[in-house]
Parts: sequence; structure tokens; C-alpha cells
Amino acid sequence: MEFCRPTKDEFCRLAEQGNLIPVTRRLLADQETPLTAYRKIRGKGESFLFESVEGGEHLGRYSFVGCNPRGMIRQVGDTVEWIEGSQVRETYKVVGRGGAKSEGQVCDGLEVVEKVLANYKPVDVDGLPRFTGGALGFVGHEFIHDIEPVVPRPPEDELGTPTICFIIADQLLVFDRVAQTLTIIVNGIIGPGDSSAEVYEAATNEVDRIVAMLEQPSEYKPVSFPDELPEKEFQSNQAKDRFLKNVGKAKEYINAGDIIQVVGSQRFSAPVDASPLDVYRAVRSINPSPYMFLLEFEGYSLVGASPEIHVRCEDRRVEIRPIAGTRPRGRNAEEDLALEKELLADPKERAEHVMLVDLARNDIGRVCDFGSVEVKDLMIIERYSHVMHIVTQVEGNLTEEHTPYDLIRATFPAGTLSGAPKIRAMQIISEFEQTTRGPYGGCVGYFSFNGNLDCCITIRTALLKDGKAYVQAGGGWVADSVPESEFQETVNKSKAMIKALALAESFSSQ
Repeated sequence: MEFCRPTKDEFCRLAEQGNLIPVTRRLLADQETPLTAYRKIRGKGESFLFESVEGGEHLGRYSFVGCNPRGMIRQVGDTVEWIEGSQVRETYKVVGRGGAKSEGQVCDGLEVVEKVLANYKPVDVDGLPRFTGGALGFVGHEFIHDIEPVVPRPPEDELGTPTICFIIADQLLVFDRVAQTLTIIVNGIIGPGDSSAEVYEAATNEVDRIVAMLEQPSEYKPVSFPDELPEKEFQSNQAKDRFLKNVGKAKEYINAGDIIQVVGSQRFSAPVDASPLDVYRAVRSINPSPYMFLLEFEGYSLVGASPEIHVRCEDRRVEIRPIAGTRPRGRNAEEDLALEKELLADPKERAEHVMLVDLARNDIGRVCDFGSVEVKDLMIIERYSHVMHIVTQVEGNLTEEHTPYDLIRATFPAGTLSGAPKIRAMQIISEFEQTTRGPYGGCVGYFSFNGNLDCCITIRTALLKDGKAYVQAGGGWVADSVPESEFQETVNKSKAMIKALALAESFSSQ
């Protein structure tokens, strides 16, 4: 307890300012990693690991590990439940946006997330990272049908995953990659009639319990990389001829002036014999990215390596970073530079990127102060382990009338996963794909207790459910798209994740 901050007296004084106070203990983390800590503390319930493997301080200084959440908000169909412990505390009916609401009705599932977090009045404590707890999870692609009712729901749902699912993370570990520290955070939550001193004692006891778990010997067992990985057979949810016909039909829509671009996709699936943690380890090795995540829920898990922020809001400053335009990394510095010049000189890549930058400006402009939206770092190259991308940063100031939840609604789904104009493109996606996308094309991230938001686009992600792995990939179809090339692009985009699944199975067998 003597290592915890604040002290009991300070905690009781801070309790006069709010009902949620982070109790922390800071450890040196030069012998611990997010992965080893996750192994030690995870239990049987929901757990998460958010890690940034590439990128500097701007993209990913902090990594977050947690389990044993306070509760969960889950939307299945048009029903949203707030679950605390094992009890359903509240149930809401989603009626969509624009209509009148009565008691027990909400416009969308995020409204329930906002209601739950509104119960907490956090007290600011200096020296802590941007996320010290809050709602953490995902928004699936089908959220669009609640915020844009003109987009028809597909007739099939092969996956059966929630539309949204967020856990309320009130305790977590925060790794600071710059300072090489690990901060244990247990939020002391003071309910009506609670003794502040007793809440503090309970929080410090929980900190001590987590420290004891971290002191356990690591379960780490070295695994070897096989010389060759067996080819894993995946099945698509679309026949190839249907996919090719859809590209042709999209070009007809484009030539008729209906749309400029649409992002079509296909989903691959195969049995998988590996734990979600081993899949994460393999993905982390093969495809390190700014947004690495492992979310384990009851009955399914998400493992992802997304390169692309969906949107971020910190202290009401909004940031969005559209990525469009890709080349492989060169075999040496000279070839790498040549590929960069080729990418930046490609008129098709430039035109598509500029279109998506305009879409990003328009999206955040709906909820940002007039005149505050600005383009920064226009069309710069960002390099990752296997590829390079054209990236632009767009920023703005969130208006006083809008919230981070409105920011998700205004930008959802990302233009890079839908097309332009966005609503018409999404209608065409429903027509072409005929089944739900599930988590793919949505976003993964958090709403913090203190009002910040950070989330990435759910791409380069595997859904693990009922002994199968699902990997989905898409591409932007435009007027001069070649159907066979578009088909192959989705196959190529899935290869890293498919390879990671095969590698994970080799880990599990050792």
C-alpha cells in the first residue's frame, strides 16, 4: 500500500471532486512485456491486450493490458444489454436515429455506452496516460444500419457476433514504451453511501493482488519458427464468378454517375487449432502494426494488426489519418526509395487518396468547429515492415455540442472501407455481399472515463469463433478496375493473416 498513489488521505480529499479516482502503482518494466503480463493476469472472463509494435510516440507510446472488467455493454440485433457482474442491469431497444424515443429505447448502442460512462465522474490525476479506464471494445460494420436506416440490412448473418460490444475496464496495466515503466491502475469507484476510505482500501488490495500475479514465474516456453509453413486451405464466402460480376456491376454504377468508388470484399474461413493468444503472437511477429489488439470475449475473440486509425479525440482535438495507396517495401534502400517515388507519381493512387482525404474532411467537419478542420502532412509516406502507404493527417476541434460518440457516428464506417459517396456505396455493398460483415470494416478502441477516444479500423483482423478463423479483405473498385486484379488484391491482403494462423498452429503443436 505504501507504494500506491494517491495516499488514503489524498484519496478522501479527491473524493470531494468526483466518484472515480485512479489508484496507481508504478513498476519498472524492463523485465516485463505486455505479452508476459497478459499471460499472468488473464482470467476466464473477458480480457484485452492493446499493443503498439511499430510507430513512434505519436502513434503508440502506450500499451494496455486488462481483464476482470466491471461490466459489459452488448448489442445483439436491436437489443442492448448493460451487464454488471453476471447480472443484466438494464435492457434497451434500438429504434434508429431520427424517430421519437420512449422509455427504454435508444437510437443506437453507443447511446447506452454514453449513459453508462456518464455515471462516472473522474478526478484528473497528473502524470497518467490518455487512457486510464473506460469502455473498450468494438463497433461492428452493421452499426451503420442504426445510424443510416437507408442502408438495407443484408439478408444473412453468418457470424452471429454483436453489433457492438464494450467492456467497462476499471482496472488495467499501462506500459510506457518510452519510460520503460508499467503502471497498475485500479479505479476506486465511490457509490452512494460508500466510505471513501473503504473504497481506497479495496482498490489498494486489488493493486497488491495484481502485483502478486505479476510476481509469478512466467509460463513462457520458447517456440521455434518452422522452415516451411503448410498451406492453409481457406474457403471464400463468395464464388469467384459472383465476385467478378460484382466488380463489373460496380463499374456500371460508376459510369452511370451513381458512385465514384465502392469497397467490395470477401471473407475467407478455415478451421483453426490454436489459442487466440498464439494467433496474436504470430500476427505480432509477421505483421507488426501501430494498432495490435487481442480481445477475448465469451465464445469469440478478435486478433488484429491494423495500420489505420479510425479517429482519435484527445482534449476535444480530433485526428483522422486516411491511408490509401500501397507498395511493397524494397529489398534495399535504393529500391525502397524508387518504389516510394513510383507510388507518389501514380495518378490513380493520388486521385483515390485525395478523394478519401476530402471524405475525411467532410466527415469530421460535421462535428467540428467551422474553420477548424485542416489538412496536415499531406500525402506523406509511412513505412511498415512489409509495405509502405500514402498517409495524410486531418485535424479539427470538436464542437461543444458534440461528443466523441457523435464523432464515431459522423465518421462511420471509414471511407477506406466503404467508398464515395459513402451512403450510396454502402447500399451497393449490402446488395453485393448479401451477408453481414461483422467486426470487419468497423472499429476497435476505447472511450475513456475522462472523455477521450482512440480507435482503429478493423482490418487485417481475424475473428476466432467456434473453432474457425474468419479473415476478410476488400479493395476500392473504380472506373478502370480489372475484376481479376481486384479479386487477387483481396487474396493478397489476406495472406499475412492466413500465414499467421498457420504459424500459430505450429506454435500450439510444439
